Amino acid sequence: MFEVKIYDKYVEQFKKGYPLIFKEAIMGVQLFDASDIQEGILLKLLDERGKYLATGYYGRQNKGYGWVLSKNDKEVFDNAFFQRKIYLAIEKRMGLFNNPKTNAFRVFNGEGDGIGGLTIDFLNGYYLINYYSKGIYSFNAHILSALKNSVEFDGIYEKLRFDHDQAEVNNGLVLGNPAPESLIIKENDVKFRAFFDEGAMTGIFLDQREVRRTIKFKYTRGKDVLNLFSYTGAFSVFAALGGAKSTTSVDLANRSYEHTKCNFELNNLALDHNHIIVEDVFHYFKFAAKKNQKFDVVILDPPSFAKSKDYTFSAERDYPELLADAIQLTHKAGVIVASNNSSNISLEKFKQIIGKGFNLAKARFEILEIHQLPKDFRTNLHYDESNYLKVVFVRVLK
Repeated sequence: MFEVKIYDKYVEQFKKGYPLIFKEAIMGVQLFDASDIQEGILLKLLDERGKYLATGYYGRQNKGYGWVLSKNDKEVFDNAFFQRKIYLAIEKRMGLFNNPKTNAFRVFNGEGDGIGGLTIDFLNGYYLINYYSKGIYSFNAHILSALKNSVEFDGIYEKLRFDHDQAEVNNGLVLGNPAPESLIIKENDVKFRAFFDEGAMTGIFLDQREVRRTIKFKYTRGKDVLNLFSYTGAFSVFAALGGAKSTTSVDLANRSYEHTKCNFELNNLALDHNHIIVEDVFHYFKFAAKKNQKFDVVILDPPSFAKSKDYTFSAERDYPELLADAIQLTHKAGVIVASNNSSNISLEKFKQIIGKGFNLAKARFEILEIHQLPKDFRTNLHYDESNYLKVVFVRVLK
């Protein structure tokens, strides 16, 4: 165990339950960069006088230097510790485990369930463990054992969301049977294909479950819907099932066409009025403007960062301009579903970004409703960044 002193001005923060061990709080932080301290080593956090605060682990993520695991200086971080954490997390999701209409959701959500850097998803009998640093991956034997002893499963997969040497680690199926090539999951009785062989992606973003349901039941009947950065078309499928007059799904990735087509077919939806376009969204804006195309509902869910041949997109820098372009394609009194998943952009800041976009478009707006993470994506009340998702339904008033 490595002792780390915390500057006094941050001590109260950790006492209240702040989970991230961040650079600015650590006295002598240069030791981590100048020495051979291995990720995964336990860190005993002390105040400037050497009084115990908490125990965490060293694991470099873009967010910080590690995560607090316990405020008990006698805690032992063995199989039993991780099994307690995972069992409690599962207990809190029993409603979803017993829901016949949904079999894909988050089982363990990082710092919201007490272990930052770790998430576990359930996908119709299969579990997917995501490790976000070498530090948390050093506990993988304990985590795998804890999950195996807590649930019944068809298979357990691991994905490593950090730079690693492939020869030294597992990254794929680690227990049980491989998932079928066409693993079908259900979300609110809507079917989607899931997969474990496309890097970090599994075919659907589980954190948008309640947003998709809202779109289906409140906003799309009889409407022309545009879904930008559509990935596998999940929003479009829900819109079509909600009675949309038409849907148009736009995404740059070639794989998006087949995945989206498959998801429409799984739900017995013809492609006649459900269009799939493989194109850079920024090129599509120009094409649609020339054709004077307008939509009743525009879904805008870009990645935090994206790069195409002609353009590099950063949500914090470029969202206002992206939104302004979307406004030009939206009918008066139409609705834009503006989504952002950057943890460094707060809800208030995102509302300001939306305001900038409407100012650029010389248009006015009203906010209809706001969604954040669903209950299975548990958050840490002392760490605002854990509630990263912000989805704002906006009516365009031109």
